[in-house]
Amino acid sequence: MILAKERLAVCEFARRMTADGLVVGTSGNLSARQGELIAVTPTGVGYAGLRPEDVPVVRLDGEVVDGSLKPTSELPMHLAVYRQAADPDGEAISAVVHTHSVHATAVSTLVTEVPPIHYMLAAIGPTARVASYATYGTEELAKAMLEALDGRRGCLLANHGTTTFGDSLDSAYSRARQLEWVCQVWLTARAAGTPNLLPPAEIEHVVEKLRGYGQR
Repeated sequence: MILAKERLAVCEFARRMTADGLVVGTSGNLSARQGELIAVTPTGVGYAGLRPEDVPVVRLDGEVVDGSLKPTSELPMHLAVYRQAADPDGEAISAVVHTHSVHATAVSTLVTEVPPIHYMLAAIGPTARVASYATYGTEELAKAMLEALDGRRGCLLANHGTTTFGDSLDSAYSRARQLEWVCQVWLTARAAGTPNLLPPAEIEHVVEKLRGYGQR
């Protein structure tokens, strides 16, 4: 079975999305890339019993090369990231995570950019933009997402959810969770009063600090 490792990882992280409350039912999707091939969640299939052989494999042009199930309806969004997005530090983009997480989706209906309530917003970039609304599964949505991703590793999709990417499913998924958490903090603070926000220069400073963070 081609991309056996990536297909297994897609299954594992798809179940994590459900367990962590980032999706409901069959909403949301994710993918992992190896070379010119991409393992991506199938459309309309519950994640609890998802098996590696259920995960379709497609080329960068979208052609299915292995698997009997149809890829996610959001395939244009995944392909757009792999073909056209660029990591701010030049790292390879090997995974994409798309969620319908509650707090981030709520924030996407209120603002055009996630307010700098916490320095961990820097996990995405200097800011996290909100892509303008377009119908799911369309090239229009993929285009709007790419504009919001410019110089960033993630964004919100207006009235829809989030998209993040990374050099592995682990990093892309971690960014999706961080983005959801930051949005939850802002909504909680906003409900209680007027939050104090960090200046843009501080977020940019933390972006630089994160480049050397961890065991490198």
